[in-house]
Amino acid sequence: MIDSGRTISAVAAELGLGAQLLGRWVSAERESMEPEALSVDECAELKRLRKENAGLRMDNEFLGKAAAFFAGKRQ
Repeated sequence: MIDSGRTISAVAAELGLGAQLLGRWVSAERESMEPEALSVDECAELKRLRKENAGLRMDNEFLGKAAAFFAGKRQ
């Protein structure tokens, strides 16, 4: 099912199972599959993206607090 490209609901109907049940099974199987090893370049890019993501989260948090501060100041 994972490699066939068919939808979960189609396979579930064919097997006489609930789509949610089959979906949980498929999710569990996908999680248990061994991920491919990353190349050195991919590891470096992942590290850079994680650092960038952390910075963007901090910026977003700051902007949210600033917006709340200025919204409260108007009143």
